[in-house]
Amino acid sequence: MARKYTISCKGKLIDLSIPKVMGIVNITPDSFFDGGKNNSIDDALAQVQKHLDHGAAFIDVGGYSTRPDASLVSVEEENLRVIPVIKQIVTSFPDACISIDTFNSKVALQAVEAGACIINDISGGDFDSNMFTTLKQVQVPYVLMHSKGSLNKMHQKPQYANVTQEVILKLSAKLEELSYLGINDIIVDPGFGFAKNLDHNFELLKKLEQLQILNKPILTGISRKSMIFKTLESNAVNALNGTTVLNTIALQKGATILRVHDSKEASEAITLTTKVYH
Repeated sequence: MARKYTISCKGKLIDLSIPKVMGIVNITPDSFFDGGKNNSIDDALAQVQKHLDHGAAFIDVGGYSTRPDASLVSVEEENLRVIPVIKQIVTSFPDACISIDTFNSKVALQAVEAGACIINDISGGDFDSNMFTTLKQVQVPYVLMHSKGSLNKMHQKPQYANVTQEVILKLSAKLEELSYLGINDIIVDPGFGFAKNLDHNFELLKKLEQLQILNKPILTGISRKSMIFKTLESNAVNALNGTTVLNTIALQKGATILRVHDSKEASEAITLTTKVYH
């Protein structure tokens, strides 16, 4: 199970010694599972309410799909998608801890100014050279995710000699760079599905506990991904049970935050797993 960590959001410490749920709210037309479902502010707010009712501690708002072959989105379009939603979440749910899912520093900055208190970057700073300086400016927790290659090429035949070791080494180097800038409130994410094939994903999950050497909270984003439904010869719609199974394994191996589409099932997995391991 997870070690004892805290992160600071909106001036309050959040205790991660009991794992937490991060509920996904995608404001996109083309995300792999929920694309188009939350494109109106009312629909997005209804999804936020559902996540909060089902125990989510964080709400992760994203306006740029990173699934294979997704459309490119300009900074202006991404901001138009996410900023009005973030502002309305702050108004409707003032205690909600909002994460902005973006690899663009300009979007991250505007989102934090609008009320987001976590930056969740799938590129680990690789796609925008200004991300780390923006982090230093805004001083909010940062989800540092592992990926490899450019956005449009990361899904093309990724190769590793030892995927877990390479993930740890790259995250470690990034942590050192961030520490030098005075940025230490960091959550690490091994990046399931990003520049990794099915075998890489399951090898990473099998050895997830090794990421604890980084001494940072661990976020896992497995929810309804192809590592589940391709293995089960199914689809994302029918991948909830598989998500719960793999989330439970992730919790047993030290995951601190579960990033999910379905907060109720993830919260139940945490409650039951904690009874056994905490």
